[in-house]
Amino acid sequence: MAFPERFSNLPEYAFPRLRKLLDAYAPGGPVVHMTIGEPRHPFPAWVGDVIADSLEGIGRYPANDGTPELQTAIAAWIARRYGVNVSADRQVLPLNGTREGLFNACLALCPETKGGKVPVVLMPNPFYQVYAVAALAVGAEPVYVAATAATGDLPDYASLPPEILERVSIAYLCSPANPQGAVADAGWWRDLIALAERYDFQIFADECYSELYRDTPPPGALEIAAQMGAHPERVVIFHSLSKRSNMPGLRSGFAAGGPESIARMKQLRNYAGAPLPLPLQAVATRAWSDEAHVEENRALYRAKYAIADNIFGDVPGYTPPQAGFFLWLPVADGEAAALKLWRETGVRVLPGAYLARAVDGVTPGADRLRVAMVAPEDEMRDGLTRLRSCLYGE
Repeated sequence: MAFPERFSNLPEYAFPRLRKLLDAYAPGGPVVHMTIGEPRHPFPAWVGDVIADSLEGIGRYPANDGTPELQTAIAAWIARRYGVNVSADRQVLPLNGTREGLFNACLALCPETKGGKVPVVLMPNPFYQVYAVAALAVGAEPVYVAATAATGDLPDYASLPPEILERVSIAYLCSPANPQGAVADAGWWRDLIALAERYDFQIFADECYSELYRDTPPPGALEIAAQMGAHPERVVIFHSLSKRSNMPGLRSGFAAGGPESIARMKQLRNYAGAPLPLPLQAVATRAWSDEAHVEENRALYRAKYAIADNIFGDVPGYTPPQAGFFLWLPVADGEAAALKLWRETGVRVLPGAYLARAVDGVTPGADRLRVAMVAPEDEMRDGLTRLRSCLYGE
């Protein structure tokens, strides 16, 4: 039996790898799960009513492109949030979770060659692992660019040599960043968009954490591209209701960008996609139209930022996250620290190296822990307090 080689060198996924590291040992205290970025704040109370009112939709195939109501709600949200007017039916594609979009956009939009050579797909390192698999699936070369404290926890794509940049077809960027919580400001986006204009590549902006922030709403890639008058196909943005609305199980997000890019993504989806069931599209329509529940959610995370800052503020190397819900904590060795923490306290966190790739023998994040602040406030405070005592002392 012959099998493809293109995925043969993938490392084991982060969470099975974590189970192998920890599960042979008993926890050293009451278990606090702080590994997976699965929001545990309450989702809006009206969700059940909307599903019940739309239940007859289970008896129909959902439209591939999303309902007109959902497309319109998303376009209206983009206009309110970023001041950019997009065509609801030509520039918006509702997704069955943004992982689908981040993967399939690469399939739909990455050319087979660029300048007669193998195309390059750029991604930060560490990163959301679907970026690499998408690049490998289309036969592109993934190039992992370190996003560390030395670069402001964002990748310095402009530092790459011209021979690499000339082959770039797609650059992924997550802002606010997972796992570091760093935000690409307007100047950073302008520089990246200018680089993309110069070398003619697309930017895939993963903005799933955009609505969880301390004080100032993070700027968006589509917003800055419009201000610059960039090529209309230059940027595709990806958003989700998982974090914004505490609905990870809804599996609902969207992509928005130039009409040609969205048309090509829709065409691929006609053959290989799985649109969201109609009752869930009705929930998503309501969610993108309502900001009250988002403001309540953001207030809960702001309280958690304050707790984390109070607990770790005097730890050397601690960087308060600007947005999102992860802490990116400095340690000598991420695996050793995660194992020690589990065996001595029962707090479960993720070694930073599990989100990265080794480049020239260096794995960005090997000296970090990713800690998800998704548990209820008292549970989270307890977990962080135990972590502080175990790894940094009182």
